[in-house]
Amino acid sequence: MQEEEVLGKAYDGRLMKRLLGYARPYGPQVVGAILLTVFISALSPLRPYLTKIAVDDYISVGDSDGLLLIAGLLLATLLLQGLAQYFMTYFTQWIGQRIILDVRMQIFKHMQRLALRFFDRNPVGRLVTRLTNDVEVLNEMFSSGLVTVFADIFILLWIVIFMLTINWELALVTFSVLPILVYGTFLFRKKVRETYREVRLQLARLNSFMQERMSGMSTVQLFGREQRESGTFDKINEAHMDANIKSVFYYALFYPSVDFISSLAVALIIWYAGGSILAGIMTVGTLISFIQYTEMFFRPIRDLSEKYNVMQTAMASSERIFNLLDDQTVIPDPPEGKSIALPAIETVRFENVWFAYNEGEWVLRDVSFEIPRGHSVAIVGATGSGKTTIINLLCRFYDVQKGRITVGGTDLRDLSTAELRRHIGIVLQDVFLFSGTIHNNITLGEESISKEKVEEVSRLVGVERFIDRLPERYESKIRERGGSLSVGQKQLLAFARALAFDPELLVLDEATSSVDTESEQLIQEAIAKLLKGRTSIVIAHRLSTIQNADTILVMHKGQIREKGNHQELLAQRGIYYRLYQLQYKEQEARVA
Repeated sequence: MQEEEVLGKAYDGRLMKRLLGYARPYGPQVVGAILLTVFISALSPLRPYLTKIAVDDYISVGDSDGLLLIAGLLLATLLLQGLAQYFMTYFTQWIGQRIILDVRMQIFKHMQRLALRFFDRNPVGRLVTRLTNDVEVLNEMFSSGLVTVFADIFILLWIVIFMLTINWELALVTFSVLPILVYGTFLFRKKVRETYREVRLQLARLNSFMQERMSGMSTVQLFGREQRESGTFDKINEAHMDANIKSVFYYALFYPSVDFISSLAVALIIWYAGGSILAGIMTVGTLISFIQYTEMFFRPIRDLSEKYNVMQTAMASSERIFNLLDDQTVIPDPPEGKSIALPAIETVRFENVWFAYNEGEWVLRDVSFEIPRGHSVAIVGATGSGKTTIINLLCRFYDVQKGRITVGGTDLRDLSTAELRRHIGIVLQDVFLFSGTIHNNITLGEESISKEKVEEVSRLVGVERFIDRLPERYESKIRERGGSLSVGQKQLLAFARALAFDPELLVLDEATSSVDTESEQLIQEAIAKLLKGRTSIVIAHRLSTIQNADTILVMHKGQIREKGNHQELLAQRGIYYRLYQLQYKEQEARVA
């Protein structure tokens, strides 16, 4: 069973205590809503009591003035109850909306603190569900579950008090059907819990299948799998429908059963009260009020069965939310006051660094090298040799397991991540662009970056050529993930973004791999100008792009096997020489 569908208790005191902590800032509104609930629950049972007085004390004796007074009181009660209901609904909804705002903000801020290791093992769809569906369930609990549960309980309590006060014998006759109701409610709760679990499981399968097929639609269409995938989806969809119908069956059975028990109670009341009225020991008004009380008594019981599902879902959702909030897969910053300021990036050193994404599976093995300020270092090697891992460690997306990385002699772990990363600009092979304007994608909303600066860096990297062809130029809209742009255009924009922040250390991870020859030439010319006095690290597949680097590191199976400049490495006739010869032959073959 998927982790998403594991259900806990319908009520968990530990979770509820933690949830109620979110309501603490809104204490006055919560107290007001509860007081209004008590007030409303007292007004509802008052109407049958006034009806009894009207029948017994005024209608039976023909007192029209007294009857008018009672009618006025009934009308005033209804108006007062309606007004109180309005404020209670407003308060509960306001509280619910404020709480989900706070919870969503807490989750989002927490996720921004989590290390990439956390996102490596948690699918995006699951995390989005936490922020949307699970939080919305808490809104339902706070706005229409928790307070209204109190309302139903108070109404039941007031009804019992009124019934026992008016005629305790007739009240006991009414309560005689409760054992049947309690047993039926127990069975209903048990069956609904099972079907609810099945509905959630089938819904998860449905969402998972949809998300995967939508993401891979090009593959589905390319290999002509539309009919087969439709058949599979039909089976999953039908299983989801069957689970829902089964759930509906139990609801359709339970509510008429409650109505039947309510009618049975009314029949017992009429039988017992009718005999008492004939014997002259009970009034007609008492009978009418008890019939009304009985109808009112079973309504909150039906509501409470609904609230059970709300609480059940809320407990499951809150447990998943708190599991996320309690996750401490973070890159720890130094304690407040102990973080060292970094005025500039001086010499970067890797000192006997070991690192593994999974325990025991070393990606880097005893890696040591130095990058002096203002020097350019290129890293080459086969896929999986550890090139990108070096960048991840330098940017402190992960922490080393052995050894250390220093900047100007300071261990990265003694710097806050924000302090370190403000000095680094990075362009990855897989560029991520946000939906919005080109200008916002370059500045990322940083107001200190002027329009002139954006245009300057765009011109330097050659991205201005295609921007100028757009109707709104820098204010042109980009679709999600840059869907309207080519891969090369996205990489050029990412390069402009990195340079707009004027970093001291520029990191390029296969940044020109998808750029055409002309664009690559423009970028190389821009790099030559911008790398003056700027430390740079370039990971490249095309060896032609790194020949001017001060130092080239050749990685193989997590270790630095060769080090030197282009000519020195060719003279060694080792790994770099073989890579260069292989690419040279490929270029000759393409030309031929």
